[in-house]
Amino acid sequence: MSHWILAPIVLPAFLAPFIVLAARHHIAIQRTVSLAGVVALVGIAAALMMQVSDGSVLYYRLGDWAAPFGIVVVADRLSTLMVLLTVVLALFVLLYAVGSGWDRRGWHFHALFQFQLMGILGAFLTGDLFNLFVFFEVLLIASYGLMIHAGGNARLRAGVQYVLYNLLGSTLFLFALGSIYAETGTLNMADLAERVALIDPAASVGIRVAAVLLLLVFAIKAALVPLHFWLPSSYAEAPAPVAALFAIMTKVGAYAIIRVYTLVFPPDLEVTAGLHDVWLQPAALVSLAVGMIGVLAARRLDRLVAFSIIGSMGMVIVAISLFTPAGIAAALYYIVHSTLAGAVLFLVVDLVRTGRGDLRLSAQAPMFGTALTAGLFFAGAIAMAGLPPLSGFLGKLLVLDAAFASPLVAWVWAVVLATSLISVVGFSRAGSVLFWKAHGTPGTMLPEEAVRPAWLSYVAVGGLLALLVAHTLFAGHVHAYTLRIAGDLFAPDAYIAKVLETPGKLSTPTEGY
Repeated sequence: MSHWILAPIVLPAFLAPFIVLAARHHIAIQRTVSLAGVVALVGIAAALMMQVSDGSVLYYRLGDWAAPFGIVVVADRLSTLMVLLTVVLALFVLLYAVGSGWDRRGWHFHALFQFQLMGILGAFLTGDLFNLFVFFEVLLIASYGLMIHAGGNARLRAGVQYVLYNLLGSTLFLFALGSIYAETGTLNMADLAERVALIDPAASVGIRVAAVLLLLVFAIKAALVPLHFWLPSSYAEAPAPVAALFAIMTKVGAYAIIRVYTLVFPPDLEVTAGLHDVWLQPAALVSLAVGMIGVLAARRLDRLVAFSIIGSMGMVIVAISLFTPAGIAAALYYIVHSTLAGAVLFLVVDLVRTGRGDLRLSAQAPMFGTALTAGLFFAGAIAMAGLPPLSGFLGKLLVLDAAFASPLVAWVWAVVLATSLISVVGFSRAGSVLFWKAHGTPGTMLPEEAVRPAWLSYVAVGGLLALLVAHTLFAGHVHAYTLRIAGDLFAPDAYIAKVLETPGKLSTPTEGY
């Protein structure tokens, strides 16, 4: 039993109240503590990932109560990959927030940022569904505070809409948990995997309803059409560093689908047969189409990027909905890519807002830092549209290759290729209006609020782009690792046995170090 698994949850949980109570009037101390905490999380996450890279499963039983009676935190290849992705993203987002001064524009940014990390990391590491619900609520509360950071009527309206939709999801989640507990008597995912398999198909109505409700909840979190309405305004109106961090939040929904519907409700389970392929893949294809059409139709840069997130989640769910090792591996590779690409674009949106004064897609005077901002936008647009040579192109190839196992293979290929063309046109139109046509508009002047972006802002965006380049250069190694993760997911016996093993004795305080 390793105590270090708790660190990604406990560390931000302690840092957040410390910042509020001891440093709320000292921005320099807040920045130092927050950055130091995230750097420490990166080191811990990398160490945990290395520890499970051989396929082992780490766990921690709170109070040394054995599952399914106690709370269990579990780390395997999948969860540690998502944890490392989250904290690396958080590091560059935090650097941008500090460099751009966003953390000065409202109260308690750094404390809320740490609570947000606690919720996201807890969702990836929890071993039971009820605590998944708890961590969903933690990240929901923190994300609402971050979304309305620095105020404004438009931001407040978007925040209220965001909370209402997610509270609806939380209500459905509680109904699903109640149904599952009534049918099985447990909410531990490893224990559920064994008990659900024993349910008589003739008496499976209750568990099927619960499985459908859970899928709806996770689809809301993943912004899957038609449950995506909360995302465009919420992400477009949020402060840029917050929206960049939110790029990982939709992936929490994707992670939950992967985890629950390979472990608890696997594709070959008779009691939930047909659940995975009836509407999930068609909804994913529609999401991909709606997202990229939104990119083409957007009149503001922030909404363009928000719709590209919907499109990228459609691509992720298309791969997940195949529920094959190749499909899950392709989805995980694309999750890493789309998270980094989405964060880059949201931060570039703020660079444009800072250097130009507004985000309308109309020709204006050249903005401050035009050349560098244009280069970053060009690279981010290539990544999100899936053009070579960056990892989006490789990710789409992996998804298309995996789709040969699907009866809807023709639809998958047609939609993916068509939406790729649409996204290229949409990003090209936005880039030409912002950076090229601006030089052909004499006599216009920038508003007074337009200033030159800070150098640390460019460093943060450049760091994320460097990670995208690394994700491309080491695509073979990353994909091989995601294939091993998919193998673990479709052969979960080791995970189940590790979580449900009975402790022989109480753990000593130093055990696991």
